[in-house]
Amino acid sequence: MPHGHAGLIRIGDDAVAKGGELLMDALSLLPDDLTRVGSRSRLVIVSAQRARQFMQGIPSSIVTKHTKPTTIALEQVLKGHVKFLVGKDARQAMKEAKKQRERELERLAVARVAGEDASEIKKDLSVMVDDSKPVEPGEED
Repeated sequence: MPHGHAGLIRIGDDAVAKGGELLMDALSLLPDDLTRVGSRSRLVIVSAQRARQFMQGIPSSIVTKHTKPTTIALEQVLKGHVKFLVGKDARQAMKEAKKQRERELERLAVARVAGEDASEIKKDLSVMVDDSKPVEPGEED
């Protein structure tokens, strides 16, 4: 018996606990028709990416009885609540996202340099220009 499965008896594709309670593999609950997602592999990948979003704090888009992020993600994907792209559309979207990240990084770098330049210019000007009022010879304390 494989490690980590102590107390379970394998019967076909189902696992039965010692007490007789049936434990089902999550993938055995999948519908036979996966036309919405294309394949089990894609279902696993999309669900894993959605579960990662939950763990990063993005809220669920559906109310569910499940509590585990992976199960909630699987349910959302199977019910069609998660939009995903494949093929050329996915590659194009990835290119656009990369370009957008690069533009944002460039904008932040320019803003940072401009901020540094402005503060340096201010510092230089404060040394070169004396804005204080000149003291008249008869106005000393």
